[in-house]
Amino acid sequence: MAAEEKKEIIVQGISASPGIAHAQIFLYIQSDVEVPSYLVDAEKRGEEVARFDRALLATRHQISKIKQEVEKNIGPEEALIFDAHLMVLEDQALIGETLREFESTGRNMETCFNKVSARYIKAFSEIDDEYLRERGGDIRDVAQRLLQNLLGQAENALSHLAAQRIVVANDISPSDSANIDRSAALVTDSGSKTSHAVIVARSLKVPAVVGVRDLTKRVQSGDWALVDGYDGVVILNPSETTLFRYGKIQEQKKSFETRLFEANDQPAITLDGVPVTLLANIEKVEEVKLVQDYRAEGVGLYRTEYLYLNSARMPTEDEQFLAYKTVAESLAPRPVIIRTLDLGGDKPMAGNPDLFPKESNPFMGFRAIRFCLEHQDIFKVQLRAILRASAHGKVRLMYPMISGAEELARANAVLRTCMAELKERGQAFDEKLAVGAMIEIPSAATTADLLAKECAFFSIGTNDLIQYLLAIDRVNDRIAHLYEPTHPAVIRTLKHIVDEAHKQQVPVSVCGEMAGDPVFAPLLLGLGVDGLSMAPAWLPSVKYLVRAMTMADARALTAEALTLSSPKEIYARCDAFYRARVKME
Repeated sequence: MAAEEKKEIIVQGISASPGIAHAQIFLYIQSDVEVPSYLVDAEKRGEEVARFDRALLATRHQISKIKQEVEKNIGPEEALIFDAHLMVLEDQALIGETLREFESTGRNMETCFNKVSARYIKAFSEIDDEYLRERGGDIRDVAQRLLQNLLGQAENALSHLAAQRIVVANDISPSDSANIDRSAALVTDSGSKTSHAVIVARSLKVPAVVGVRDLTKRVQSGDWALVDGYDGVVILNPSETTLFRYGKIQEQKKSFETRLFEANDQPAITLDGVPVTLLANIEKVEEVKLVQDYRAEGVGLYRTEYLYLNSARMPTEDEQFLAYKTVAESLAPRPVIIRTLDLGGDKPMAGNPDLFPKESNPFMGFRAIRFCLEHQDIFKVQLRAILRASAHGKVRLMYPMISGAEELARANAVLRTCMAELKERGQAFDEKLAVGAMIEIPSAATTADLLAKECAFFSIGTNDLIQYLLAIDRVNDRIAHLYEPTHPAVIRTLKHIVDEAHKQQVPVSVCGEMAGDPVFAPLLLGLGVDGLSMAPAWLPSVKYLVRAMTMADARALTAEALTLSSPKEIYARCDAFYRARVKME
């Protein structure tokens, strides 16, 4: 049967990179390297270690070449992705464990490295934070490449893709992302919005849809498809009517995107004259440029785990100080809220297994402020670094996963000790440093009135708060659909937090995913939230909506939402509010 006679099939996934593409499918199937296992003769063990060293060197050269190609063809920021890969190859814990495994078992290097790297990959795959969980892909990609070099196999890449095709894969490795510019669109069975391949796709303006389960089993190379990266839809065998309709949609979207970026240069003020604070979430120093390019009013969440998880050792005080100082100076006088370490439990450091005992329920376990208060030597190093950086810009400090006033008091006591230590050293810091707490645990939300007495500000982490309120593991595919930001319990809890904070003149921002979704932004602002912090790329969409609405209408929307009992009905009201003000024509 000809392709045009096949039945049109619509498949829903998750929007990862905007855009529309119509092309034939290139089915890209990656297979794991088959690793042989055998004993190495004692007299040949020196050569076996040398063979491992040669494979490490070859892998380093390959990745460096990929980095150079990405920097030349895509950009220096995207090329930084591969610094993490090179760091894996320099990781003395990973290499050292492999050599110790070889010494103790005498088995070939492929077997030893595969066993050790699998432990690292598993540790990262269990991390709750989506961005950090994706970093396990760095290790997996490097491990696959190193094993191929040990086995003398050709590298597995998309480089032979000559024409523009819709690449359909289970997932795309970071190395393969260097060849995404050859594709018309990218669709994956798994993956997420924060995968390296998606980051590169967005940079190249290649439409991408992720989380389209088992699509690789339903299509074959040569099939025709249409990818809608705006709404996360893949249409197999699109009809002429569908193609015509999407042609019109594409014209409207491009026109709308132009208006978004024009609006982004304007202040975030509603039609009735109410200013709205829009901030950015960042992970690394290099993202400062994005904060500037997207006109954010500062950083509402600077996650610091990246400094720890990209190394097998704890970063020193000076190393952390340099990172925090660079961000603070670059953005001054705009505020930079630095969140202290959210490490432990489901975010282990691979090189420090003794610090992180295995837990049956890591999401509710030994992590974040609990870890820091037990390991105050590690906590104090970070606090001193943040304090020192506060002398170079408008730095604010925020504790994650605070469960109550007593825990907050203990953290502040450690902070005061660090202040005294810096005074003894004669090192400058902001003695009036603003200190706040993330509200992401139901107990913190319930006792917001008590926490507000000891905080200069609140930042609501909606991702975890919703997860804990609804008892939903948002990374569990079987129940992820029950993760509903518009659940009445969520909205009422948010209102309670804001009301209690405002009674004591404590400002409240939201830094979870809800803040960056323009459908939810009016609901949050209507609740009285003072600021929204999001990934930099989401700022234009939210600012456009802010400038197209009145705060009075947002408050009316929220008032109505608080009377409704159905999450779907509340979402429908929010979506209608958004669509009425954001026209694509």
